[in-house]
Amino acid sequence: MVEAARHLTGALLWAAAAAASPVAAAPDDGLTPTGGCRDGRPHGAYELRGRNGALRVAGAFNRGKRTSSFIFWTATGVRVAHIPYDDGVRSGTVSLWYADAPRGGDAQQKLESSYTAGVLDGPTRSWHPEGRARTAFVYTGGTLVEAKAWNAAGAPLTDAAARALAARDSAADERYYSSLDALVAAHPPPCDEAAVPRQSAQAASTETNRR
Repeated sequence: MVEAARHLTGALLWAAAAAASPVAAAPDDGLTPTGGCRDGRPHGAYELRGRNGALRVAGAFNRGKRTSSFIFWTATGVRVAHIPYDDGVRSGTVSLWYADAPRGGDAQQKLESSYTAGVLDGPTRSWHPEGRARTAFVYTGGTLVEAKAWNAAGAPLTDAAARALAARDSAADERYYSSLDALVAAHPPPCDEAAVPRQSAQAASTETNRR
């Protein structure tokens, strides 16, 4: 019973860490987006920077949908997420890192997970903060087909405990990805239609001055 409680505590800590996004920010946080637009939708390279100019998010859009890789950093410059997209959904190998990187060092990898067309598909591995293996799952089309897990001391969990952990991790990870999505959604490039007349007026003024 004590061991089961430890497993549950570890899973809850993982969920809490996932829910509390290290890159999340309030709407008035001073973050400034830059990026191109086409037909009123984000298109091309995208960046989100803090007041001090530090890069917080880098990615790209294709006619309003995320494409290629989106990379996220904390306010202190620690890379915490690398998420590949295809046509607006996760597709490829997602990588996450713990946010508390040592000074001058690299952050410990937290998760590596394969996605196809937005669903888990292939291996998913995670690590404890000190680097010891935590889980090794295999998914096929979103269905868990193999589950192995270890506690912080390196002892293996039972198959039932590993599968239960996989379910909790999956839910926590989805909440974390949603927090990253929300950060970008809250800071889109300026593609509103109102920007077009302003740009036209500025161009007209410039042309008048030239005359």
